[in-house]
Amino acid sequence: MAVEALMTADDAARRSLADVAYEWIRDRLLMLDIKPGDLLNDDLLAKDLGVGRTPVREALKRLELDRLVVSYPRRGTFATRVEVTDLAFISEIRTQLEPLAASRAARVASASARAQLRDVMRAVESFDSSAASVVETLRLDARVHQGIYAAAANPHLEDVLIRYDNLATRIWCMVLDRLPDLSRHVDEHVDLLRAIIDGDEVQAAELARIHVIGFEHAVREALFAA
Repeated sequence: MAVEALMTADDAARRSLADVAYEWIRDRLLMLDIKPGDLLNDDLLAKDLGVGRTPVREALKRLELDRLVVSYPRRGTFATRVEVTDLAFISEIRTQLEPLAASRAARVASASARAQLRDVMRAVESFDSSAASVVETLRLDARVHQGIYAAAANPHLEDVLIRYDNLATRIWCMVLDRLPDLSRHVDEHVDLLRAIIDGDEVQAAELARIHVIGFEHAVREALFAA
């Protein structure tokens, strides 16, 4: 019995370290600190993070499912390429699924989920885009979207949207310094969150659709200007 309890505790600790490794490596991939095409050395990553190789390897497996890394036999694991041509494909999916998640969240979100979204909305309202770092901006954006996905209470939809939001974020990072009005992109979240909190399914879906389309247009303009 004691051995079983110890194994359970060890497994929980290992999973926790794997989660930490996953989030740390994911953020570096999203921010392009790990550049597209770079080799990910699990020994070096484990050393940088201060954990063993096992949590890092588990994290890399999850990141491969997210299509942020790709593994090749006898060659290693590499950060996937950021293909701007994928923007249209990603936007096509998000234009359909983001409104679905927003409208569903407006309809089914629990009282606690709506309270969490209110906290997120207040964070957006008080956020100073002009003084914030890129990392802070991206984390707030992720907090908004992932809060909506969680409030929609459909784990399968949540998994898919997190994956495509991550892919969109990498493309966003390529042109972040060329986007003329980043504050508008951040501020748009306020009305979207309010519609979900108020239970307005139609408005939530429409604002989510507009937000995704606006993101694609802004990225395209920045790319064209370059």
